[in-house]
Amino acid sequence: MTAPGAAPVARYSRSLSTLSRADEPRFGGKSSGLGELLSAGIQVPAGFALCTAAFRTFLTEAGLQSLIDERLASLSPDDLGGVQSACAELTEAICSAPMPAAVQEEIARAYGELGGHSSDAAAAVAVRSSAIGEDSESATFAGQQQTFLWVAGAHNVIDAVRDCWASLYSPTAVSYRARAASADRGPASVALGASGASGATGPPAMGVAVQVMVDALVSGVMFTCNPVSGDPSTIAVNASWGLGEAVVGGEVTPDEYRLSKVTGEVLHERIGDKLVEYVAAPGGAGTVRRDVAPERQNLRCLSDTELRALVELARRVERHFGSHQDIEWAIARNGSSPTNLFVLQSRPVTAVPKRDQKPPASTAIALVMSTFGVDPAPRDT
Repeated sequence: MTAPGAAPVARYSRSLSTLSRADEPRFGGKSSGLGELLSAGIQVPAGFALCTAAFRTFLTEAGLQSLIDERLASLSPDDLGGVQSACAELTEAICSAPMPAAVQEEIARAYGELGGHSSDAAAAVAVRSSAIGEDSESATFAGQQQTFLWVAGAHNVIDAVRDCWASLYSPTAVSYRARAASADRGPASVALGASGASGATGPPAMGVAVQVMVDALVSGVMFTCNPVSGDPSTIAVNASWGLGEAVVGGEVTPDEYRLSKVTGEVLHERIGDKLVEYVAAPGGAGTVRRDVAPERQNLRCLSDTELRALVELARRVERHFGSHQDIEWAIARNGSSPTNLFVLQSRPVTAVPKRDQKPPASTAIALVMSTFGVDPAPRDT
């Protein structure tokens, strides 16, 4: 029982700033990684994380685990139609189920505390899935679960959390887990999400990270090695206008840079046709895709000062984690370099070839797109 005037005890959430690698089994790779970055003094948007217990409480109170078991226990990952049908039913069930009161109250309280980090009465946040094992050095399923940008208002944040949980049962995520289980000679039903088969200990688990939005003028991805050749002495940067959706979705040809990790020198530069960008919707909820003004489409979107800041950031992040990193970053519209540069997430690079291997993709952005399940073939824009 909480004493009068005392702050309620948080059962399901913690500030990102309190998390570390040790919290990954309870909060997921994304959230624990953000905590590690904060502990290293790297600028990350303020936020909080929900633990997997919130997800499991939701499944239990809504009576959804039995439905998951029933629909997935005997499903074959090779039955694409069956997987899609089952996933559609589970997504609908999860998205329409009520949020447990205790979890709902804690999300609303933690979200309200983020209002102090925003000039708006209702802080706009990013709600990001943080699956268990997602950002490990051997995992390749980053990007399979959902992220929702520019979410405002406690009710909408709660809905977005539920939608993140539902994305654990997307056809792509379910099929990947089943194939991985098959490769490990485990029962596909366990990986698909059934909890009672062959002594399984439980279904896949999902944490969620909620962070104050960065109103990005420029954003992109950065590898602390060359992802095409495996060269550890270079940094690869892809950048475009607005939020990062256009880059990871392959909707633009971003600016590409190769930078020396040692000297910061620009070794290669190619300015892309950045025809579209994602920005906050006029009403302040969600994002919109708009055309970039013609005079900005082929304009270099990063200054030399900003490139130097990215090189220093890459060095610090790699040094902290002790491995090559795939970093998602954003530069806010307000402020000046480097104080307006934020890290949105960082994960180990898992697809770099050895120096004597043939590169898996012709460009760094092709590798980025393939990581997120996007066909890297050229397209008309």
